Amino acid sequence: MGYESREAVKRIAALNDEFRETFKGGKVVMTPGVAELPDCVKAAALQEVASFDNFSVDNDPHGEHDFGSFELVNRKFLWKIDYYDKELQFCSEDPTDPEKTRRVLTLMLAEEY
Repeated sequence: MGYESREAVKRIAALNDEFRETFKGGKVVMTPGVAELPDCVKAAALQEVASFDNFSVDNDPHGEHDFGSFELVNRKFLWKIDYYDKELQFCSEDPTDPEKTRRVLTLMLAEEY
């Protein structure tokens, strides 16, 4: 992708962190497996996502802070941020620009991946 200069990657990571920590400026969705869990587990899982900061070369090779995993109640959870246009129909043409991009965070169980 053409937007991946070092500065662009830092900007994307900052926007992803802001969205992930606040859940503002995008959309959060859960897979059916997560949606079926008790509300208290879903709330705890969302808190884990919001506070996630264990980024490494292994789980964040592009440096965008767009993926993470964690264990909770003996289950492995994954989360992923994708970049869409404002209408959520196509990929964003520029994930560094919040005016052109709507972030979607998907929370799933590892077995649903």
